Formats: sequence, C-alpha cells, structure tokens
Amino acid sequence: MLIRTFITFAIALLVSMSTGLFAPAALAVTPITLSKVDYKDCPPEVAQGAVTSGGVTQGAACFLIVGKAENKSGKTVYDADVYGRIYDADNNNVLPNRGRVGLIEQVPPGINDFEMRITVPESARQPLQLKKFKASGFATKIRQ
Repeated sequence: MLIRTFITFAIALLVSMSTGLFAPAALAVTPITLSKVDYKDCPPEVAQGAVTSGGVTQGAACFLIVGKAENKSGKTVYDADVYGRIYDADNNNVLPNRGRVGLIEQVPPGINDFEMRITVPESARQPLQLKKFKASGFATKIRQ
C-alpha cells in the first residue's frame, strides 16, 4: 500500500512539473512582446569593431536595434534573450547561424524602450530588414 501511494505521488508530481504547475520561478520563461523594432547607426564612440569568421577579419558596421518591449507578467523580467533574423537589402542573412541577436538585461512590467548593439559585416547593404523579433526572460537573474 505504501509503494502504491508513493508511485501515485511521484506520477502526480511529474505531471504537475511537465504542465508547469510546479515549475520553480527561476526556471519559468516569461515571454516579452517586442514592437516598433528598428535600427539606427551606433554613436561614434561605440561604432568601431570587426567581424571574424573562419579566421578572416572583415570590416564591421555597428547598429543599435531599438524598439518597445512589453512585459505583461506584472513582475520584472531579467536576462531577456532577443531572437530574430536580420537581412540586408539583397535578402542575405547578415547573422547566419545565429537566431539570438542580443539581451535585454531588465524589463520592468509594462511597455519599455530597449536598445542593443549589433555588429554586421561592412559589406551588408542597407536598408536592413528585421524579421520575427521576439524575447523571453526570467523572474530572477540567471547570469551574474
């Protein structure tokens, strides 16, 4: 009888964890809605850099991705990873093999401005096309 009770409890615990009913707050991912996503040139003091790929150094162009981040959770969200695709004027992916484009360190409840720096190859023709941008973060700090 004791074994049956234990097995029933273990199954109930596993089911509740898989449905998110018992997920620890730090592990719960909170979606952040991004809107009005655009880009602008970096200020001169942060614009210098290079892009390396396969040991080859190329000139780089610096941009700031800007927009609005909406946190509907009612609690501050930390370490929100931002994902999206960035294409140049010729429809070339300027950050191939990378879905994650940056991080928003803190998103208070409500609608907030955000910006993050990206560096793309200098050869990428403008205007850039920003597609499928989304973000998600955590209820507590994950990175130190």
